[in-house]
Amino acid sequence: MAEKKIKVTLVKSTIGAIPKHKATVAALGLKKLGRSNELPDNAATRGMIRQVCHLVKVEEL
Repeated sequence: MAEKKIKVTLVKSTIGAIPKHKATVAALGLKKLGRSNELPDNAATRGMIRQVCHLVKVEEL
């Protein structure tokens, strides 16, 4: 069975965000505003996204 993927896009700047959130956004592979990354849909990824939900947009593929 194929692994489910989700597309995460950075829609708000990390300027002014707390350092923990900046590190989480970097760990998701997002560097610049508007950039996207496809990640596996698992509990670890979902937890990271939940922490920075105010900075990112998520689409299921």
